[in-house]
Amino acid sequence: MLIWGDDQYENFREDVIPPFCVLSYDSIVAQPWKGAPTPNYWDEPEDKTFHLSGAREVGNYLTEHLLEAEFDVSYAYQPLHHASLPHAFLNAVLMLDRERTGFPYPLLPFAMNCYGRRVISYKGRPSKLAEKYPFDPPSPSPRRFFDLGAAIGRILHESPWRVALVASSSWSHAFLVDKHHRLYPDVAADRRLYGFLTGGELSAWRDLTLTAIEDSGQQEFLNWVCLGGAMSALGATLAWSDFVESHIFNSNKVLALFDVVE
Repeated sequence: MLIWGDDQYENFREDVIPPFCVLSYDSIVAQPWKGAPTPNYWDEPEDKTFHLSGAREVGNYLTEHLLEAEFDVSYAYQPLHHASLPHAFLNAVLMLDRERTGFPYPLLPFAMNCYGRRVISYKGRPSKLAEKYPFDPPSPSPRRFFDLGAAIGRILHESPWRVALVASSSWSHAFLVDKHHRLYPDVAADRRLYGFLTGGELSAWRDLTLTAIEDSGQQEFLNWVCLGGAMSALGATLAWSDFVESHIFNSNKVLALFDVVE
């Protein structure tokens, strides 16, 4: 399972911020509740440990073919600043194994610099609306995310492996939407992007601007832009989707499943 996920000043910090990084780990040992401030849904203890399989061989194959396709991605065999996996990846695994029957699938996390201008300056933490920090360089453009996803879809479809592609993220986040005084997500902007999804117009995501993405607090949506590129390249069709709208919680949630013709 390949998961596109954003790193929020977790594994990558001041010493390096790669635009894209294939986390080709052999194995992963994770304690998601260590230091957690509140009880979790499963009422699991703080020292609950998960042992996950990595997918180094698949990661190396993908990295080689992406470099040959002129996508200059980086790769890593072990974590840098994070003990296991940033929450974008680990939360997806925890929810996919909701019944706690075990997660037997080799995992290939694909780290994305979605937060761009705010990744170092805000250090992955919320800030007061009046607090302004100097911006960092931006993330890659939606066009680049889309084209990268398309290349990944084609490469893995032609590989010896059967791979599930997952975009891990919510859509707009209230704490990033300054124009709403950070009180609620940009529902209208999310609905517009969802219309492209349900209307079979995923290529419209490629033409989004980074300015519009940032204005609507949709930085994490860039993971979905990669998924859109892959599904577009593979001629996949939308099998099911849902939009969970909120004006009182932090972010809107979208879920989708695609059918890919073998």
